Amino acid sequence: LGVGVFFLATEGKEEASAVENNPSKVPQGKPGERSSILYSTGQFFFEYLVVVSLKKMSDGHYEPKITYQFPKRENLLKGQKEEEERLLQAIPLFCFPDGNNWAPITEFTSETFSFVLTNVDGSRKIGYCRRLLPSGRGVRLPEVFCIISCLGCFGLFSKILDEVEKRRQISMAVIYPFMQGLRESPFPAPGKTVTIKSFIPESGTELIELTRPVDAHLEHVEFQALLQRLSPHLILHIFASAVLERRLIFLAEELSVLSQCIHAVAALLYPFTWAHTYIPVVPECLLDTVCCPTPFMVGIQMRHLERVLDQPMEEALMVDLCEGKILRAVGDEEEILPIKLQNEMLTSLNRHNNNNNVHTSEQVNALVSEAFVQFFVRMVGHYASHIKWSKNGSGTFQERAFCKAITSKTSRKFVKKFVKTNMFSLFIEEAEKSRIPQEGTR
Repeated sequence: LGVGVFFLATEGKEEASAVENNPSKVPQGKPGERSSILYSTGQFFFEYLVVVSLKKMSDGHYEPKITYQFPKRENLLKGQKEEEERLLQAIPLFCFPDGNNWAPITEFTSETFSFVLTNVDGSRKIGYCRRLLPSGRGVRLPEVFCIISCLGCFGLFSKILDEVEKRRQISMAVIYPFMQGLRESPFPAPGKTVTIKSFIPESGTELIELTRPVDAHLEHVEFQALLQRLSPHLILHIFASAVLERRLIFLAEELSVLSQCIHAVAALLYPFTWAHTYIPVVPECLLDTVCCPTPFMVGIQMRHLERVLDQPMEEALMVDLCEGKILRAVGDEEEILPIKLQNEMLTSLNRHNNNNNVHTSEQVNALVSEAFVQFFVRMVGHYASHIKWSKNGSGTFQERAFCKAITSKTSRKFVKKFVKTNMFSLFIEEAEKSRIPQEGTR
């Protein structure tokens, strides 16, 4: 780690040199950095497929190492080569974030999780991981198949990893023609399907259809995961803390639960974006991250709870996803959101919760997202009419007039805090740059 690695901030690339030795230097989102994930069509599905295996060291411990990389890159420029080396150094750490206390085993339930790497230029890469036990007899060690892509689409990549796992149980050699076919296919537009042809010995040629959901901003999200583990009441407390950019720590043992729930919490902020440190699963060697005085949203395995509680932490909201309860709170979470809107959102979430068995995953995503988008529309939806445009087309946001226009005292109290957040500033910066002619304006 000492030579610098990519580091996580919300669901593109920031460098962290020797984070291990200096946790207070965990990099933050830079002002003006946009954390939306690229959705442009026609680009490669993925940049790399890597296999991370556990290698026995001289002291008897196992360390994660990349044992296969596809494709191999050649003729890279110096800067690109350095970037690739940093990326390949960071990946094993996040594929096995739970440390090196491994031993060969005979049974293991495969799990899917993801992480996000952010580089100095603000671009993002997502690691989609499937940890599995290779087929065979006797004791073996799990390995991780990790697909690195700049495209945010968890459902689609989970399906791709299903295909990878199916082929792994036959032979490693069957995986690569499939990945090559995928690499040569253009990424589909929202709502569209791409078909990959793949040959499997004894099964013949298979046609694999990969379809993107119509609503692109929800394709990296599974709100169901959150609703299954936390009451609507607690979800609102977490949302209130996230909206004011506080420190949030989530605890669970399973990597899949941590990454799914944290991605879901970040997605509740749409159309705003979490612009601070964001690590869905904190590697064991980076647990000191919780000492940061700046905002963060992190996931920690339950086995590290005692170590985390022993750290000299600032105020933070600590959520136990296993028991569905809050372990630590600031104490004012109930009062952050205007009570009337809070009750409306509770009603909406309870309704979706009660009908979970009726709705598909996509329907739940749409219904939950709508409830939170409406909250922002009601609170700050009038922002566009408070941007003053000069003759040269540049806009200036009139913050005082914007706040004054809110008649409800409780709503105004909330908005005065919200306008000071990084996420609101970034949103307004974008709005000031991109004038959309309003009806009746010249």
